[in-house]
Amino acid sequence: MEEFNEQEPTNESNSIEEEEELTHTDKMVGVFTEPTNTFTEISQFPAKTADWIVPLLIFIVLVNLSTILMQTNPQIKYSMVEKQMEVVQKSLDDAVKSGAMTQEQADSRSEAIREQFESGGAAMMIPQIVGTVIGVFIFFFIVSGYFFAISKFGLKGTGTYKDAMVAYGLPLYVAMIQVIFTVILAMLMNKIITDTSIVNFIDVDKTQLLGFLMSKIDPFSIWFYAVVGVGFAKMFKSDSIGKYIGMVIGSWLIFSIIFFFIGKAVPILNFMNQ
Repeated sequence: MEEFNEQEPTNESNSIEEEEELTHTDKMVGVFTEPTNTFTEISQFPAKTADWIVPLLIFIVLVNLSTILMQTNPQIKYSMVEKQMEVVQKSLDDAVKSGAMTQEQADSRSEAIREQFESGGAAMMIPQIVGTVIGVFIFFFIVSGYFFAISKFGLKGTGTYKDAMVAYGLPLYVAMIQVIFTVILAMLMNKIITDTSIVNFIDVDKTQLLGFLMSKIDPFSIWFYAVVGVGFAKMFKSDSIGKYIGMVIGSWLIFSIIFFFIGKAVPILNFMNQ
C-alpha cells in the first residue's frame, strides 16, 4: 500500500499576510463609524502627512465657503457688520477717552469703516480668506503640540508629534459636518450662528458667562473632541481611552473659559471665543 506522507504546513506557509493599510477614504469613514478600531489600525503604520493635511485643507475651504455663503443673506450680513462694528466702536471710544482722537474724528472713522464693511466685495473677502487660512493652520499646529505634550509627557504615551497631528486632523471630518449644519441653521434662522449648541434655540445671552457655558452643550463639538480623545489614545498606544477623552474635553472647556475672560478684558480678541 502506497503511503503518502503529508507534509505538515510550516510556519512560513501559514504566515498571515501582512495587514494592508487603510486607504484615506476608509479612514475618513471610520472616523464616523468606528473611530476606536480605525485609529487602532492607523497606529500600526507610520503617520502619514495626508491624514492631517487633507482634512485640514478641506476644512479651511469649507469654513471660507460657509462665510461667503452666509454673507449672501442680507440679514446675516447686517448682523455680521453690526458685530464687527461693536468691536470697532469700543476701540474708537477708548481712543476718544484717552485723547488720541476727538469725538468728531471717531464718528467720521466709524462711518467710513461701516461703509467699508457694508460694501464688502472681493477687497474685503480676500484678507478674510487669507486670515482664515493662516489662523487655522497656526491654531492647528499649536493645539496639536499642546495635546502631544500632554499625551507624551503627562500621560506617558509613545506617539510622535506627527501622530498627534493625525489624531487631531482626521476628526476634522466630524467638524466639517458641524460647519455644514451651522450654515443650514444660519440660513434658516436668518442670523449669525457660529456653533450647533442649544443657545441658538433659547433666549440666552452668549456674551455672559452662563450663556457662554451653555454654548458648550453642543453635540457636534462634544462628538468631535471625543473622537480626538480616541485618536490620541490609540495613536499614543494607550488602552485608557476615557482618560484621553477626559483630557481633551477638559482642556477644551478650561481654555474656552480662559479665552472668554480674555475676550471680556480685550474685546478685539473676542475671535478666540468663536
